[in-house]
Amino acid sequence: MAHTERVRQILSWYPSDNPGTLTNLARLMNTGTLAGTGKMVILPVDQGFEHGPARSFAPNPAGYDPDYHFQLAVDSGCNAYAAPLGFLDAVAGKYLGEIPLILKLNNSDTLAKVDQPISAVTGSVKDAVRMGCAAIGYTIYPGSGARNRMYEDLRELIREAKDHGLPTVLWAYPRGAGLSKEGEQAVDVCAYAAQISAQLGAHVIKVKPPRDHVEQAEAKKVFEKYGIPTRSMEERVRHVVQSAFNGKRIVIFSGGEAKDTPALLEEVRGLAAGGAFGSIMGRNAFQRPKAESIQLLKDVMKAFADAK
Repeated sequence: MAHTERVRQILSWYPSDNPGTLTNLARLMNTGTLAGTGKMVILPVDQGFEHGPARSFAPNPAGYDPDYHFQLAVDSGCNAYAAPLGFLDAVAGKYLGEIPLILKLNNSDTLAKVDQPISAVTGSVKDAVRMGCAAIGYTIYPGSGARNRMYEDLRELIREAKDHGLPTVLWAYPRGAGLSKEGEQAVDVCAYAAQISAQLGAHVIKVKPPRDHVEQAEAKKVFEKYGIPTRSMEERVRHVVQSAFNGKRIVIFSGGEAKDTPALLEEVRGLAAGGAFGSIMGRNAFQRPKAESIQLLKDVMKAFADAK
């Protein structure tokens, strides 16, 4: 499809990228129900690796099958489908070009309880190219004592991905011994994670919905001095998006832990009102029966399409 003015504007924010990388970024924005709007709803299914099969798929046993998730992403009109190597290897050769794929290059499990988390690199840029992916995905844990290793690995992966014309979608999940559990979604911490992600060269940044809490003592002084509003989700999201190069990086928000549909849609409307570019929603989608999942994802897309 021809690029809309909004898509052209967003692509102009990445002037040093090569045509291949920008073409694939455009593919992400020109697919599905939200095509051309500059908004994205992505289905990610890395939870089987991250949380285990029963926790992930027992609520909707159809989800044990890799084909199910791919078809769900297509049927609901998502912009892309993201998963680790195994799930994509199982489906990429069956559904050629039906939806952009994002290969999640690193993953971790919950079997080891560690204070300083770090994910293992479980896929490669060459794997992404081999499967015809439109982007690579990667997770960083700002706040972890192992964060510098993740940043350094990411630098090389982004460079290699760009050489092959692939943009990077970065999961930025602050956690580690230096942060409280509440602080992992504090508005200042989420905004800091978005800034770090932009500085590391991510094209699309995924963070969790920020809560009305300021974790860092020094940041709290600044929030109070300059009256940065944090009371509503809309206000907090606006600050997080501003922190990613004044909104010149695509910032999308996770669906988080399972919640009922009214609460989820209320949160999504707050995200959309604050200027979020979209959602990347896994468990809250695929753990529902398929018809309900499709309707939920369509309602989420409508919330972003309707946002001014």
